[in-house]
Amino acid sequence: MKYEEALAKFEPVLGLETHIELGTTSKMFCGCPTTFGAEPNTQVCPVCLGLPGSLPVTNHAAIEGIIKIGLALNCDIVEWCRFARKNYFYPDMPKDYQISQYDEPLCIDGHLDVEVDGETYRIEIERVHMEEDTGKSLHVGGSGRIQGADYSLVDYNRAGIPLVEIVTKPIPGTGDKAPLVARAYATELRELVRSVGVSDVRMEEGSMRCDVNVSLMPRGASEWGKRTETKNVNSLRSVERAVRSEIERQGAVLDSGGKVTQETRHFSEETGATTSGRSKEEAQDYRYFPDPDLVPMAPSRDWVEELRATLPELPAARRRRVQQEWGISELELRDVVNAGALDLIESTISSGADAASARKWWMNELSRRATEQGVELAELPITPDQVARIQAMVGAGELNDKLARKVFEGVLAGEGTPDEVVAARGLKVVSDDGALVAIIDQVIADNADVADKIRGGKVAAAGALVGAVMKASRGQADAGRARELILERLGVS
Repeated sequence: MKYEEALAKFEPVLGLETHIELGTTSKMFCGCPTTFGAEPNTQVCPVCLGLPGSLPVTNHAAIEGIIKIGLALNCDIVEWCRFARKNYFYPDMPKDYQISQYDEPLCIDGHLDVEVDGETYRIEIERVHMEEDTGKSLHVGGSGRIQGADYSLVDYNRAGIPLVEIVTKPIPGTGDKAPLVARAYATELRELVRSVGVSDVRMEEGSMRCDVNVSLMPRGASEWGKRTETKNVNSLRSVERAVRSEIERQGAVLDSGGKVTQETRHFSEETGATTSGRSKEEAQDYRYFPDPDLVPMAPSRDWVEELRATLPELPAARRRRVQQEWGISELELRDVVNAGALDLIESTISSGADAASARKWWMNELSRRATEQGVELAELPITPDQVARIQAMVGAGELNDKLARKVFEGVLAGEGTPDEVVAARGLKVVSDDGALVAIIDQVIADNADVADKIRGGKVAAAGALVGAVMKASRGQADAGRARELILERLGVS
């Protein structure tokens, strides 16, 4: 069913469960390292492998991290909570249970505001709780999924890494903006967690993963429909596409008289559609019970307030500040944020550039080059310090914008620092009167008709001669000084 047709008949209700790996140096319940990309099964021990007799010990830094996230999400930090065992079998679960939290999470009742098309949506947070990550299965052969694979391998390096789960309450009332609201929430959450400094939230590396819940109910109905849970969606764009795909699919099922099955589903990056995974378990299916090996946690109020005092400026407040400081519109700010340029521009300003110039270079010249190369802006091989240095040379009259673009080209090509590129390519502006006069006299001789017009009072025609001087000097002439000398040589005041 087409998206518009589905929304004409049904109202979507969303829910998002986001898993975030914390950037601690050791795992949640043991001392094993957490280095990403290490050789498979080299960062394991009896505790994270669940060998008999091993006992877990809670990672203090991980608890600090989840409390900071909870505070940033306006949650209440409870005075007492405990870990539970979530029992289920899967090959990447070496203990056959996962240490998690069930009915007594650490952080509850928060919210996060997001904006879509000028409208603010408050996303209510039900809980933020701590658990341990699972291992990683690699299905070899076929499509890369377990169905049709020739065999499977398991890497337990990830098993036991501190994992924060952030669960929203149901999100009704988003209408045709549902996919955009879901994406905006995931985007804002990623920026918030990154600002707190407890995770790199790199979706491409799996340190942030979203489970997207969608249900539909007929327009005018009061009872929500059966939900599906699309698991482990690993990009912001895919969060949006997964919501849209499920609305279209469930709409078609319901419109034909069928029933939506409560199940987990998988999202395909190639097709943009979801496929069935397995029936969705209820809480009782996991046989939760308090973990007998871990003592309850009772974070003191003093500790919580100490952590609150360490929180940095959060993304929403930061955006309001820079918008005012830079003197830009909400639309311009949105473009900066969407381009991933906010940090880069602020760092460039801190290195000495003015706000307008820093934004100009990152949002125009460098954004264009990032698009051409198919990379994120921050992945370009140039630093805010180097951008600020190039702008300083422009401000000092040593470069014009055309030459500056050539300096950017050289730095991005690995030719060295901005000063080294300028020296190697001979790119400094020619402002020496002697050198300019020689070029100007030749240009006047080659364009006698234009020179006569200028002598006759058509001063605006000097622009053509300035252009010819710039061409003859390969863009290195000081255009302002060139115009002054042209008029002087032609006897025009």
